[in-house]
Amino acid sequence: MTDSYTPYREALLKELLPAMGCTEPIALAYAAAEAGKRLGGYPESIDVEVSRNIVKNVKSVIVPNTGGLYGIEAAVAAGFVSRRPEAKLQVLAQVSDEERAEIGRRVHEPMTIRQSTEPDVFFIRVTGTLRGKTTSVTIRTYHTNITCIEEDGRRIFSEGDVCEDSAPRENWSIAELIRIAREMPLKGTETESLLRRQMGCNLAIAREGLKGSWGATIGQILLARDTDDPAVKARAWAAAASDARMNGCELPVVIVSGSGNQGITASVPVAIFGEALHSTDEEVIRALLLSDLVTIALKQGIGKLSAYCGAVSAGCGSGAGIAMLEHLSDKEIEAVISNALAITSGLLCDGAKSSCAAKISMSVEGALLALDMVKHKKAFRAGDGIVQETTDDTAAAVGRIASQGMVDTDREIIRVMLHES
Repeated sequence: MTDSYTPYREALLKELLPAMGCTEPIALAYAAAEAGKRLGGYPESIDVEVSRNIVKNVKSVIVPNTGGLYGIEAAVAAGFVSRRPEAKLQVLAQVSDEERAEIGRRVHEPMTIRQSTEPDVFFIRVTGTLRGKTTSVTIRTYHTNITCIEEDGRRIFSEGDVCEDSAPRENWSIAELIRIAREMPLKGTETESLLRRQMGCNLAIAREGLKGSWGATIGQILLARDTDDPAVKARAWAAAASDARMNGCELPVVIVSGSGNQGITASVPVAIFGEALHSTDEEVIRALLLSDLVTIALKQGIGKLSAYCGAVSAGCGSGAGIAMLEHLSDKEIEAVISNALAITSGLLCDGAKSSCAAKISMSVEGALLALDMVKHKKAFRAGDGIVQETTDDTAAAVGRIASQGMVDTDREIIRVMLHES
């Protein structure tokens, strides 16, 4: 059925995907798995071509089901060993003990890794040769978007194999998203199932993050402050989920805007506050719907893999969702988003790694401060730095800064990370 809600349903269906592990290394594993399946085994030679932003987001994160290995070599080796491309972002979910041992051996074999000359921010090309046959798989723009497959230099599949980093984006207004979240029919729908899966998966990995010694244990450190305060719990549980995810936990996360950390940030704080406020089941699901839609809308303006931390967008989303749970008006919810953008828009993305958990915590804290301001009848005014006359205009300004103004910043971050002079 097509109605006014259809574009939002379709966006959620596209965005709310289960993934095991950080999505950039998993995209590499997915490309390698597709190539390996077509070759019928592990290649004798491997060539990997990636954009610098892929290097940034893969360099320091542990690849799940590899025994604690990290980096491009581990992701590609794992994909070639597993050869289960049909699982897409869960391509490494069913790795056996024998396969894990093989990954540990293969990761030390020679592999050529080159920085791409393509204009895409998000670009992966994995090529393998086995018994005289060469297969190449190209992914552009987003994690599962295979745009070209070549066998022995001949294209056997090609669809959208051009740079799409400047593709037009949805022109969603925040006021409309609030209306959609309040009114969209949910009971018994696929959208409701997607939202429930997101909350269930992301809370499960948060629980694991609070139990194990994952990463820098940011979630556990935060929770030690106060186990009962929902503001502390919201930050701690979201951080704990990232602690586990960034450090090889084999539980899936439901992503938003291509990011598990954004999927976590958009959902876990809403669930924590829903419980603390004794909200109804429908109220929590609608608040999560708003959080996801706001996250998607803000991230669209920023673009893929920029120097701007995506947790900021998701923090704004969760702040909006919590504001809805606290029965704030539409205008007040808009003010929460605008305030949060003014507070936390300076957070940089320096790749996927343990400190992402701390940045998630700070993004949620910024959103909660923004919410407290509104409840005290305070808001930043137009002209206060980047704050504009409307929330939509402020969001557009942030998108402009992130997608255009921070291009050189992103390059410099990568140079620092790679120890380039």
